[in-house]
Amino acid sequence: MKLNGEEEEEKVVVGYALTSKKKKSFLKPNFIALARNKGIFFVAIDLNKPMLEQGPFDVVLHKLPGKEWREIIEDYRHKHPEVTILDPPDAIQHLLNRQSMLQNVAELNLSDCHGKVGVPQQLVITKNASASTIPYEVTKAGMKLPLVAKPLVVDGSAKSHELCIAYDELSLLKLEPPLVLQEFVNHGGLLFKIYIVGETIKVVRRFSLPNVGKHELLDVDGLFRFPRVSCAAASADEADLDPNIAEHPPKPLLERLARDLRRRLGLHLFNIDMIREHGTKDVFYVIDINYFPGYGKMPEYEQIFIDFLLSLVKNKVLSSFSLYSSLQPNFYTRSVLKLRLGRSDRLDREPVVYPVRAVYQIVHTIEPVKTGLAR
Repeated sequence: MKLNGEEEEEKVVVGYALTSKKKKSFLKPNFIALARNKGIFFVAIDLNKPMLEQGPFDVVLHKLPGKEWREIIEDYRHKHPEVTILDPPDAIQHLLNRQSMLQNVAELNLSDCHGKVGVPQQLVITKNASASTIPYEVTKAGMKLPLVAKPLVVDGSAKSHELCIAYDELSLLKLEPPLVLQEFVNHGGLLFKIYIVGETIKVVRRFSLPNVGKHELLDVDGLFRFPRVSCAAASADEADLDPNIAEHPPKPLLERLARDLRRRLGLHLFNIDMIREHGTKDVFYVIDINYFPGYGKMPEYEQIFIDFLLSLVKNKVLSSFSLYSSLQPNFYTRSVLKLRLGRSDRLDREPVVYPVRAVYQIVHTIEPVKTGLAR
């Protein structure tokens, strides 16, 4: 765009605070180069300096553990409401506890969406509970073996994504609370990893745990530990699979599920681990939800993320203009903009677009502008 007769490149500055592992997997050189060509610049946030002294940023992208960082980003968010935070720390908290995580899915009403979505029956074993009481609690809850055991708290560590399968009551005694127990649902050894980036949905198939039949229950006992199955397993997208197992969940179902969860969770970036109950066509279960997952494993993630970041800034500018123009019909004149920005060169009525930070400043100082013009 042209300002004062000179060509000025519009830039979107994305500050990021990520673990070294997340930075390596997400901010790949090719992605950074493509983003730069579109005017998006990634800038590392220095954790050794006050965040309020850094920037200015249009967007802040973050995934760091710990209460201290949560307080820092929350404080920054309140003092810089013009900056888009991906995502708000209070919203992320919903996904750090597996009990509350899946409760959001259980409360959804997805009727008329070409399928049914639920969550496996689950039981929470608190930190203070003794492992010796777990078999009793399982029986009391009416749950059937085998059971999948997962840590209750998701703290970003590899351990928090490990799972165990308990095939008999004796193996339940070896579990370490706090944890969540889920009934194992046979799903043909296939998992659908549904990536959400704003309003974009991308589905990737991954191999998962095989079905467990009556013979396996008779022949197998003990406790079996697994790493994060969906990440460790190879992609199943190119495999020759039974069409009844491999067929993606219906698009209307995924769109409704993603939309409702975005609204409930208040998040832009997450993925859903979903399985189809074996022997059915339209019965699905959500078994996990993850904030800011490994997008580096999602096909075409670079372009999807670039489009998403650009749309965030565009929508914020448009909403700011709409807010002001509803109160000040002549807002779309260059004169009003230049008065607010302190420019003194020629005033005309040519529409002009300013970076989102400048627009936000204008919109949220409506009264001073109106008063000045009235004089």
